[in-house]
Amino acid sequence: MVLKFTPAGIYCPAGDFYIDPWRPVDRALITHGHADHARPGHARYLCTDIVAPVIRHRLGELELETITYGEKTEIGSASVSFHPAGHTPGSAQIRVEVAGEVWVVSGDYKVTPDALSTPFEPVRCHAFISECTFGLPVFTWPDEAQIRDEINHWWAANAADGRTSLLGAYSFGKAQRVLSLLDADIGPILTHGAVENTNIVMRNQGITLPDTLQVTPDLNSKDHPGALVLAPPSALGSTWARRFGSPATGFASGWMRLRGVRRRRAADRGFVLSDHADWPGLNSAIAETGAEKIFVTHGYTDIFARWLNEQGYQAKVIPTEFTGEPLDEGDTT
Repeated sequence: MVLKFTPAGIYCPAGDFYIDPWRPVDRALITHGHADHARPGHARYLCTDIVAPVIRHRLGELELETITYGEKTEIGSASVSFHPAGHTPGSAQIRVEVAGEVWVVSGDYKVTPDALSTPFEPVRCHAFISECTFGLPVFTWPDEAQIRDEINHWWAANAADGRTSLLGAYSFGKAQRVLSLLDADIGPILTHGAVENTNIVMRNQGITLPDTLQVTPDLNSKDHPGALVLAPPSALGSTWARRFGSPATGFASGWMRLRGVRRRRAADRGFVLSDHADWPGLNSAIAETGAEKIFVTHGYTDIFARWLNEQGYQAKVIPTEFTGEPLDEGDTT
C-alpha cells in the first residue's frame, strides 16, 4: 500500500511521513489550517505557501516548509504534490505516487468555487481518501449568490428595525467567505477577536476583505447602529454577545439544511453555507478521480461507503480524528 492507516495517522512508508497526523510525528504534510488537520507537536511540517501564514498564526514557531500547487517533490522514494481542494485559502489535496501507484488524500474539499479559495482540481489516482462530512442526499447546497442575497436582505431588514445582526461563522475560512459576500453599504461590520485575528493574517498576505472593526471591551454597540457582527458559533448566546442587547442571530453552516439544528444553535435564522462538498459534489469529485478504491473518513461514513460499493467502487470506512464541519463542538480553529 502507498499509504497505511496507523494510530498516529495516515502514513507513507516509502517517504516516512504522515498526512494530517493526530499524534506527534517527525514529518507531517498538512492539507489545511483547521485544528483537526493542523495539530501542534510535530517536528517538521510541509504545507502550501498560501496556508502557511495561518498555520504559523495558530501553532506559533515551528519548522515549516512550503510548496506551491502542482510542484513536485521527492520524499524518500515517494513523489509528492499538493493540489487545490477548494475548501479554504491554501487548502490542498495531497497526491502521493510510489512505483507508479497514485493515492490522493483529499483533506476537506469543496467542488464549487468561491471568491477566496483556489478552485478544486480533480486529481486522477488509483485510491482516493475522501471526507464525507455531508455524505447524505439531503445535503445539497444552494447557489452562493442566493445565500449572499439572503444574508444581505436579513441584515438590511434588521438594520431598518434598529437591531444588530449577530452571525455565527467559523473563524478561519467560513467567516472570511461570509465577509466576501457582504454588502458593506448596509452598515458597519464588526468582528469577534478570533475572526479579526485571522482576517489580519489573510490581509497581510494580500487577500482582499471588506473593512471590519474588532469588538473590544470598550466598544459601545450604540455607536454602530445597524451593524453586522461576525463571531464564532460558540459566541452565540454567550456573555460576550449580551453587549449587543437583543440582536437578531444567524448561523452560516451546511448543517442548516437539517430541520431543528438552528434551534440547537440558539439562532433565529440559518444560512446554508458550507466549505465542504455536498452530496452531488462528493459523488462528482470521486468519479473524476477515476479511482476504484475509496476510503471514506469523518461524516456519514457507513452510509456513504455502502452507497459507493453499490455504485461499483471498492469503498471502506477509515476511522480518523478528523471532524469536518462540527455541529456542537464550537469552532474548528
